[in-house]
Amino acid sequence: MKKILMITLLLLGLGTQGLASAEEMVELPEGCEDKGLNIILCPIAEDVSMDDAVDSMKLRANGLNFKLVAHMPLSEQVISMGEPSKRMEIFQFCDALIAKRMVEHNMIFAGFLPCRIAMVEDKDGKAWLITLNMDAMLKGTNLPGNLKSLGLQVRNSIYSIIQAGVEGDL
Repeated sequence: MKKILMITLLLLGLGTQGLASAEEMVELPEGCEDKGLNIILCPIAEDVSMDDAVDSMKLRANGLNFKLVAHMPLSEQVISMGEPSKRMEIFQFCDALIAKRMVEHNMIFAGFLPCRIAMVEDKDGKAWLITLNMDAMLKGTNLPGNLKSLGLQVRNSIYSIIQAGVEGDL
């Protein structure tokens, strides 16, 4: 189980911002909660459009030197196949240098790359951002100090990107 958690950390996208202490921990916006399976669901603010949430996440990621390495507009694919679909997209972020270090430590981390944030419109039209619970992942790992700090950087970067999307922080 610990190996799986360590791998998840790596795949969650690895940023290069320096983080040192609990005082510097990025907090998720109010309303975010773990709904089980170590998955965090965050409601996008009512006054933030899904497009503004996406633009805000991309802008924040860029500012953190966290690259958007993949975007999968799944609902577009479903619609092109003749099925109606609410909006559903997957965004994948990564810092290649941190990913490299984690994989060098243990190649199983490659199975979690890159970090994902899903944007899903529920049946009522409410927009959500969904990602792995990075706190649970960090608590469940046994990484050496230098890699633990990189894991904290990833955690803070992903949570900051979520925060920007939820709040429409353009």
